[in-house]
Amino acid sequence: MDFSNKKCVPCEGGLAPLNKTEAGILMENIPGWSLSIDGNQISRRFEFDNFILALDFVNKIGALAEEEGHHPDIMFGWGYAQIKFFTHAISGLHQNDFIMAAKTNQLT
Repeated sequence: MDFSNKKCVPCEGGLAPLNKTEAGILMENIPGWSLSIDGNQISRRFEFDNFILALDFVNKIGALAEEEGHHPDIMFGWGYAQIKFFTHAISGLHQNDFIMAAKTNQLT
């Protein structure tokens, strides 16, 4: 499944999060990402040659997140950016998280 061509849909809660098995199957579509032990989050660390490249990448993710209406947790510093997605409204994973991970991969 190509998540990079999909659009995030609003999630206001009331849905069940993906279970760990469902999430594990979808992981095949987002190379480089890791599923948390509890299956409630996905994350990836991106490496860069310097701080400004990491900052530029984080700013691109911020613009994408605003466009899609789905926002990651971001930690970054000199030469790296750590990105984590999960859907706060359902305290777990939703298809939107995989869409954003695929689109984030395209930014590199």
